[in-house]
Amino acid sequence: MSESNSFSVQMRLLSGFKFEIDFGEAGQVLSDEPPPLGEGEGPNPSRLLAAAVANCLAASLLFAVRKFKEDPGQINAKVEGHLERQEGRWRINKLDVELNLGTDAASMAHLERALSQFENFCVVTQSVRQGIEVAVKVHDSNWQLVHQG
Repeated sequence: MSESNSFSVQMRLLSGFKFEIDFGEAGQVLSDEPPPLGEGEGPNPSRLLAAAVANCLAASLLFAVRKFKEDPGQINAKVEGHLERQEGRWRINKLDVELNLGTDAASMAHLERALSQFENFCVVTQSVRQGIEVAVKVHDSNWQLVHQG
């Protein structure tokens, strides 16, 4: 018998373009379109997608480094989404993600091994990459580029 994993998220319209997104026990988040459609009272779906990709990559990097019993320090992430018109409609065509380690690369003996595999641990990024380009850069605490994928 094959294993099946699933999850559920519920949403309800509150007003205008503002939705309450219910993650069950994890709580609720508001989503809203910026003006003129909505009132900008929460992130819009494009920003939620970008945040999900960056969050997943940061968690995957943390997991990969800790797997080798090393400390990555404070990990920070920034993601920039790029929109373009495709057949007259706005589409996200690329996400640029920058991850920053809070530790000097030289202090982590297994960093190269962790960097070679962390992107593959990220369910969200690998799923999104089937339709959207995702470029990833990792810098250490000295702002040295240690990975580009």
